[in-house]
Amino acid sequence: MSPITPCLWFDGQAEEAANFWTSIFPDSRVDGVHGAASDTPSGEKGTVITVEFTLRGEKFVGLNGGPDFAFNEAISFMVDCADQAEVDRYWDALTADGGEPGPCGWLKDRFGVSWQIIPRRLMELTQDTGDPAAAERAMQAMLQMGKIDIAELERAAAGG
Repeated sequence: MSPITPCLWFDGQAEEAANFWTSIFPDSRVDGVHGAASDTPSGEKGTVITVEFTLRGEKFVGLNGGPDFAFNEAISFMVDCADQAEVDRYWDALTADGGEPGPCGWLKDRFGVSWQIIPRRLMELTQDTGDPAAAERAMQAMLQMGKIDIAELERAAAGG
């Protein structure tokens, strides 16, 4: 186990979510599915209680804890994207089948988990590295977007 492992609380969907996410991201896999040793408040003995999985090399645990808690935007996962093709692929996959696009590169997947699909170029263009006006224009363009469009950010930064 990793020194720190995020544990995500689900209402019976941990295995489904782990299978979904590991099908999207490279270097990902379901590492273990574990049934409850006895009846629990969230299910009967033998029902899936935890799912261990790896996303892009990072360990996670999904816990089927019941309906007491739901995901919200206070926690999100940032996905570092090399280019527009990666942005498009992750955005489309995570918003499919009930996911919801959001503003500024944010989205919610069908499980209600928030993701930020962020191209590296966004960070380069919005940081003040000698041309504060260009960084401001790129930032203003980003604030008008749902899915991040790198070409549009570059046009805005260039003043066009």
